[in-house]
Amino acid sequence: MGGENRVFMKIIEFYKLLKKPVLSLEIFPPQANYPVESLFSTIEELRDLEPDFISVTYGAGGSTRDRTAEIASSIKRDFGIETLAHLTCMAHSKQEVDLILETLWTQGIRNIMALRGDPPSDTESLDLVLREYHYARELIEDARRKADFGIAAAAYPEGHPECQKLGDDILHLKQKVDAGVDVLISQLFFDNRKFYDFIDRSLQIGINCPIVPGIMPVLNANQIKRMIFLSGASVPSDLLRLLDKYDGRPEEMEKAGIEYASKQVEDLLANRVPGIHMYTMNKSRQIKEIVENAGL
Repeated sequence: MGGENRVFMKIIEFYKLLKKPVLSLEIFPPQANYPVESLFSTIEELRDLEPDFISVTYGAGGSTRDRTAEIASSIKRDFGIETLAHLTCMAHSKQEVDLILETLWTQGIRNIMALRGDPPSDTESLDLVLREYHYARELIEDARRKADFGIAAAAYPEGHPECQKLGDDILHLKQKVDAGVDVLISQLFFDNRKFYDFIDRSLQIGINCPIVPGIMPVLNANQIKRMIFLSGASVPSDLLRLLDKYDGRPEEMEKAGIEYASKQVEDLLANRVPGIHMYTMNKSRQIKEIVENAGL
């Protein structure tokens, strides 16, 4: 494929070349009626952490598709930071995905996070027969054929919410890796023991690419309860006590959440994970505090 001749790096190279844990940050595009400049000011603050790359999420059904590409391209062009653009396939045809991949490449985006995704919020149901994509693996195969993209995919340390057995989910994960995934980034979890067990089980079936832990700090009790519900992540007793203790006391909950995430990252680093992926929720001060506390 053609496109602009910009300097870029596949994210797998960071994990191969750097002699320190890779730091990556995840942000999400603001809603269409919210100025994108507010996000760029947050990125300006996060740049102080010298992240190796920043990933940009993709709304349900592609609702932020244009903004995802715009923001990812701007981060690379204006901030000099490599980017990872999320791409979901559930609500797209193969023809649409082909065009999206073409557009991303032309805009200088060389790394994608290939996801199945959720249906559009304004669509009650999708016709399972007419749908052209059913699994992220199919998107990975198409992206690999389209161009020399760096490809990341999601891993679920406690199993995908729609898969009843963790063992089966790990087998599905192996299929994604075999289809062309370079790096796996985990969904949120709060018990590091679950992550370590997941790594062991993945290695046993031959998943040898980097598996990066994704950390979401508990900064807001109501928000995190919703994320736990959606992800199916278990909550260890010490975190439950924090949620109960600081219920209705948001400032103290945030402080305790920062401390909990800091300790979680410290333990992961002590166990030699390849990197840390921070779900920033578009916060800068709190994420900077966690990264600095952990010595990243």
